[in-house]
Amino acid sequence: MTAPSDRRDAASTSAPPPPAATELSLDEAVRYAIGLQRSRQLDAAETLYRRVLQSAPEHPDALHYLGLLTFQRGRADEAVALLERAAARVPDYPDFHSNLGNVFTALGRVAEAADSYARALALDPQRADFHNNLGVLLRVTGNPLEAEAEFLRATELDPAHFRAYNNLGMLHAAQGNIEAAVQNYCRSITLMPSHPDGHKLLGLAYYATGQLKEAAEVFRQWLAEQPDDPVARHMLAACSGEGVPERADDAFIVETFDRFADSFEEQLQQRLAYKAPQLVTDALGRHLPPPAAQLHILDAGCGTGLCGPLVKPHAARLTGVDLSVGMLQKAEGKGCYDQLYRIELGAFLAMPDEAAAWDVILSADTLCYFGPLEAVAAGARRALRPGGLFGFSVEDAGDRAPDGHLLNPNGRYAHSAAYVQRCLEGAGFTVLGLDPAVLRTEGGKPVHGLIVVARAA
Repeated sequence: MTAPSDRRDAASTSAPPPPAATELSLDEAVRYAIGLQRSRQLDAAETLYRRVLQSAPEHPDALHYLGLLTFQRGRADEAVALLERAAARVPDYPDFHSNLGNVFTALGRVAEAADSYARALALDPQRADFHNNLGVLLRVTGNPLEAEAEFLRATELDPAHFRAYNNLGMLHAAQGNIEAAVQNYCRSITLMPSHPDGHKLLGLAYYATGQLKEAAEVFRQWLAEQPDDPVARHMLAACSGEGVPERADDAFIVETFDRFADSFEEQLQQRLAYKAPQLVTDALGRHLPPPAAQLHILDAGCGTGLCGPLVKPHAARLTGVDLSVGMLQKAEGKGCYDQLYRIELGAFLAMPDEAAAWDVILSADTLCYFGPLEAVAAGARRALRPGGLFGFSVEDAGDRAPDGHLLNPNGRYAHSAAYVQRCLEGAGFTVLGLDPAVLRTEGGKPVHGLIVVARAA
């Protein structure tokens, strides 16, 4: 696979080269690599961890943090093997077992996650983080009473554990106890006023019960406290209808999806019955020739790369673009993309080299962050060869959008079928399919969308 382009992550290319492990002690080299990893300079961090392991193949910290890094990059099997080696090397260090449990939880390997958390708690039963982590596992596997007990134990051991209060809030919200959810979110905000999670969850709790004024006021106060926060600004627009942007700001996308990257697939696929990638690729497949690795395919807004394995059999060249470094690092781990670029979709489509460069452009759950679609449709037509296919999903606005598009209080845009068809035809496409579908569930309710396939004239 071709190495990801330097357009993908400017931070990684501007970082100083890591020192050779021989210039530092092994422990100093690991600490330096951890700093690189925390700043998402993953190439440099991985290089240094591997240099340490060349000198000391069983160095436990290098094994452990390289395991976490490979998980960040989407290489789950390698991550588990490294983390298990670290835990076997120092079996009485509880953090190794807890982090292994976190990885197993994200992968949906419930029994192994529970075993890892049990080992961590046996070694240190007074760690609030360990109880909180076990609570998350119990919550997502449908054991609310046990989950609540673990979250409460976490807050007893550490009354300032704002994440446990957020998790209690999510647990109560899922049970329909919005009053209790709001109380816990407010405690979280009091403990960590600069952290976005409590503010966002509190606003969404009000939104979920139809209290849009209250939700907007939460985001208004958050924005007053942190006037540069892109999430606060976007969500205030979504809930108030004031200052609605034509598309989600780049900073909002980066902030939202970088934070979401490590748990994205587990949350969407296992908890929200996420179907958009399969629906889009299935719809495209009905208009594609038999797979023979013959097409140039652009995954526009590739995220963690869920579409990649589905279309790879058709691809002579498969390229992904996204704004989130965290998502691209996960997509890289899929091992099916020839190139990955960190760039805004419209800017990529407008690049001179991309004119008439593609046979297929697909976009699953990306255009829900655009309001007007005329520019995207025109950019896609310019980038496609004659006869090329454009397949994508949008959320369905039904008859709620007189202008054809609107920003929902959840922060995503929705579009009407008639508007989508007008945009495509105006850009020089023939619409081959525009079909209703359920894209996912959210708050226990279906999210209705449209699966669209169009051919460039």
